[in-house]
Amino acid sequence: MQLLKALWALAGAAICCFLIFVIHSQFLKEGQLAAGTCEIVTLDRDSSQPRRTIARQTARCACKKGQIAGTTRARPACVDARIIKTKQWCEMLPCLEGEGCDLLINKSGWTCTQPGGRIKTTTTEDQLEIS
Repeated sequence: MQLLKALWALAGAAICCFLIFVIHSQFLKEGQLAAGTCEIVTLDRDSSQPRRTIARQTARCACKKGQIAGTTRARPACVDARIIKTKQWCEMLPCLEGEGCDLLINKSGWTCTQPGGRIKTTTTEDQLEIS
């Protein structure tokens, strides 16, 4: 009798999981992002200048309320909108593990300094739209 109850409970749980999966997949149509996720749309690199590579990337994010597209660990991510509004870029942890983050003097971006001394500078576009 106990085994039969356990089997019914297991079957019910499996059906519930399946229904949740089906409903979830209906809401996430092709091309839609799950809330709180980002994807890189375009990535352009210009290495025409010696010892310098200029990279420009565009990301598409589906951020939750109070969040905005930003950068975490050198990848696009949804971050607290307050960080973007106050331009405290290093609070979103934009650099890779082991790198040091410093704000640019005019707060237009940040630098990531690697242990060997190599510096990567990132500047933001002034076209940020915060609502």
